[in-house]
Amino acid sequence: NIPQAMANASLALVNPVNGLYTLMLGTPVAALFTGSRLMNVSTTGSLSVAAGSALLGIPENFRPQHLVVLVMMVGLIQLTAGFFKLGSLIRFISNAVMVGFKTGVSLLIILGQLDDFTGYNSAFKGRIAGSLDTLLNIGQWQWSAVAVGGLVLVLILILLRTRYAKVAYVIALSAGIVLGVILNAVIPGAVEMIPPLPDKLFTFARPELGYMPVLLPSALGIAIIGLIQGAGVAQSFPNPGSHGSDISRDFLGQGASNLVAGLFSGIPGGGSMPGTALVVSTGGRTRWANIFAGLLVIPLVFLLHSLIDLVPLPALGGLLIAIGIQSLRPGAIRVVWVTSLPSRVAMGMTLASTLIMPLQYAVFVGVAISIMLHVLQSSARVRLVEFLPVEGGFPVEQDAPQRLESETVTILMPYGDLFFAAAATLEDLLPEVGSAQRMVVILSLHGFEEVGSTFIGVLRRFTETLHAADGRLYVVGVSPALIRQLERTDLTRLIGPERIIPATPQLGGAANQALAEAYAWLDKPMRYAHL
Repeated sequence: NIPQAMANASLALVNPVNGLYTLMLGTPVAALFTGSRLMNVSTTGSLSVAAGSALLGIPENFRPQHLVVLVMMVGLIQLTAGFFKLGSLIRFISNAVMVGFKTGVSLLIILGQLDDFTGYNSAFKGRIAGSLDTLLNIGQWQWSAVAVGGLVLVLILILLRTRYAKVAYVIALSAGIVLGVILNAVIPGAVEMIPPLPDKLFTFARPELGYMPVLLPSALGIAIIGLIQGAGVAQSFPNPGSHGSDISRDFLGQGASNLVAGLFSGIPGGGSMPGTALVVSTGGRTRWANIFAGLLVIPLVFLLHSLIDLVPLPALGGLLIAIGIQSLRPGAIRVVWVTSLPSRVAMGMTLASTLIMPLQYAVFVGVAISIMLHVLQSSARVRLVEFLPVEGGFPVEQDAPQRLESETVTILMPYGDLFFAAAATLEDLLPEVGSAQRMVVILSLHGFEEVGSTFIGVLRRFTETLHAADGRLYVVGVSPALIRQLERTDLTRLIGPERIIPATPQLGGAANQALAEAYAWLDKPMRYAHL
């Protein structure tokens, strides 16, 4: 975790030591509070890229003060989300959006390291434009930097396929340090080194509150990114002996971690999938695995202080490019691509937004796309079917009729969602009354705990139309919560309390009661005794 934390701090545009503060303090604090006992909360590439985007417009000398404010605001937002138990909201972020977002972050990590990797400082600020400029000016690359970064990159990619995978980053970075020292001994200044570690291990930077309103949207975006990552880790590594964890409690743990780390100038931290996988693969079974993983960084940094000062910037660049490559998931991209056109569109739009927008704002685009897809797909999935009773067997299901007929009983049941646009779609599917007179419609709402106000309006208009034609509406299979909704919206009085029949333990019991009453009102014999 040490080389990754230093590299991620470079992504956040601050001194590499700031990443170590997150490991030393944020990781053990999070382990005390998260619901997922094995979750490793540490620095991640996406959080670091987002923090770097937020700090990009702030002069370098003033970034430490603003970093404190940014990370502590992230922690407060996450604590608030945990306190109000908002973990259930994570499920509204679709998999297609998450794959697009993670793919974009991986590409940003790779593109963002080309300057350090090649030693060429592009005049273009945007990552895409700067990367194209770097690739077009290959003649101005510093080949000593390319040699160091390339060595680290190649070693990591090779070692990750061997039994030395768990220490691939350490071995590769050590080799980069050795090559950098040799090159600088032969040609002084041939390879640029990271800024030296401060004399004091922990330093307090006085928070600068002037930029709080500017940093608040970024803090919200970073907090959401961290919470989404943490939820993914919790799903992949459930607590031993259980089927999951308390995601809202994970929010509290990540919030506490960022509050403490931010106070000591750490960069944002969140649930780390690679870090958690490493903890599990090396035998971690309880919270103590992550507590020790964080606390042991402190003596390690003291022991390796002189070695860390020798880390070349191109070596960190090569390490981050390797992380970006490893983060790409071609299999997940393919699954989304072959699933459906809406999934491809969602993934593509999220990917494009991460590449052209600041990452902390791109996450809002992803959230908006997820909500839009949910509404569109919910409205498209609505069906209205008619049940036809059959003697001695289960009823036959068919599409609802387009028109009602006089002196008939029609049993209808909707499938899908009854909120927002879906309710409006359902209204188009309801049969027309037309010139029919004295008919009965039995609408089964079995399985719907509550409905939206749009559906309440649909039900009101349909009831009034039936009444105008001397018809009746029965609403059957109604849950207690839905009964209260109908009472509060005055639909009980409009429909008639005796024609709102609660759900019964016996399947079809409420509908059978309505059938008997409907045929009695029409003064006609029931065709079959039961539905």
